Amino acid sequence: MSPRGKGIASGPIRMSRKRAGLWAASWVSVLLLLTGATSLINGSQAPSGSGTTSPTPSAAPLSSVSLTFDAGRSSQMEAARILKDHGLRGTFFIDSGFVGAPDYMTTDNLHTLAADQNEIGGHTVTLADVTSVEPDEASRQICNDRVNLTDWGFKVTSFAYPFAASTPKSEEQVAGCGYNSARGLGEITTPIDCAGCAAAETVRPADLFRTRATSEVGSKWTLADLQATVAQAEKAGGWLQLTFYDVDNSGSPRSISPALFEQFATWLAARTQQGTMAVRTVHDVIGSVAKPVVNGPVAAPAAPGTNALRNPGLETAGKYGLPQCWQVSSYGKNAVVLSTLNPGHSGVVARRLDVSEYSSGDAKLLPVLDLGACAPSVSTGHSYSLRAWYQSTAKTQFEVYYRNKLGTWTYWTASPWFAANTSYEQAIWDTPPVPAGAEAISFGLNLFSDGQLATDDYEMYDTVGAPSP
Repeated sequence: MSPRGKGIASGPIRMSRKRAGLWAASWVSVLLLLTGATSLINGSQAPSGSGTTSPTPSAAPLSSVSLTFDAGRSSQMEAARILKDHGLRGTFFIDSGFVGAPDYMTTDNLHTLAADQNEIGGHTVTLADVTSVEPDEASRQICNDRVNLTDWGFKVTSFAYPFAASTPKSEEQVAGCGYNSARGLGEITTPIDCAGCAAAETVRPADLFRTRATSEVGSKWTLADLQATVAQAEKAGGWLQLTFYDVDNSGSPRSISPALFEQFATWLAARTQQGTMAVRTVHDVIGSVAKPVVNGPVAAPAAPGTNALRNPGLETAGKYGLPQCWQVSSYGKNAVVLSTLNPGHSGVVARRLDVSEYSSGDAKLLPVLDLGACAPSVSTGHSYSLRAWYQSTAKTQFEVYYRNKLGTWTYWTASPWFAANTSYEQAIWDTPPVPAGAEAISFGLNLFSDGQLATDDYEMYDTVGAPSP
């Protein structure tokens, strides 16, 4: 689930020419020095990458190709194996809050990548569009991702923008978090798109915090497309960043098959022997040392007696048809639609979940699972009073999640059931004491069957100092 908050941006938003949709991932990187690699594990030295033969005086301008991978998808470990087999290395941009989740890499996977001299880069904690959240939330997403990865033992100098979205403000934030570069998408010409764009990024990019890359390589790409993109960059001279998401046989628009990636790696490894092009990580290209880590701003718990929720009445509209600071979450096999009701329980609107085709799982509306802009911070050992007005055709309950220091969200607990009601009733429940390590919670009333559930006027208080219902 990707956090979405109030859209606050400074200056024009820069995005890829072809945005792949709400869940698409994208990245950003930068270059400056065509040197051998330094270690991606703190405190050790790493050998230079293969294929760095110097060109003869009559050769074309020396070019670099960086193979970058977004979001730390588990399928990318197959790509890493293929790279190792051919003496190549890549840059893997990681959302640290997703590490260990289904379909994502584990920390052991990351250490395997680094041991094979691949680079580990940042991609925000929870795949956040840093142009669509408040400045403090953007800083937490960018800075704390780098803190997490550094704490795991990696040297992290390169960043990639989720959804290829950046503004002058977010570029300043990336630099302020200690990165040396950041990468966009969709600004280099390929046989697939971006006709009229440059053939490659310059060796010394004009903007280190918005370096240009191709659009994401997906199922429409062929071996000939990949080869042509490299060849045109080699002819022009400069730096080419190719971007991959899944490397599997799913056939999804954002994936390429391992067989195609194997063919491309074989061709690319042979190409480096000509001496006019080398495959390098983003850090190899950019150079410079790893700067000290910077923590993002802390989101403090609400004061006693204060409702900890933002937009509790769901009155303020956000993006994608959702209330600001709220998201729909579901799992299992069911179809869910969120609609707006007029009037609401106490204001202009309420929101209703409609679940159909139910087979398993549940659906709920809850505060965005972010790093503090919307999800309320809590104190370990404290209990919280959760309240919401609802009417429903089926029984419902509060389902509660908590976030740890890394930014990872985990299911915590659930309330007893509340009966179906044809008119608004207030559901009230006090949580158990917050467990050690939990820094925030998010909760919502859910549906575990076909039915309708309208909710409004949410509240959350520390039980110490909570007002009477």
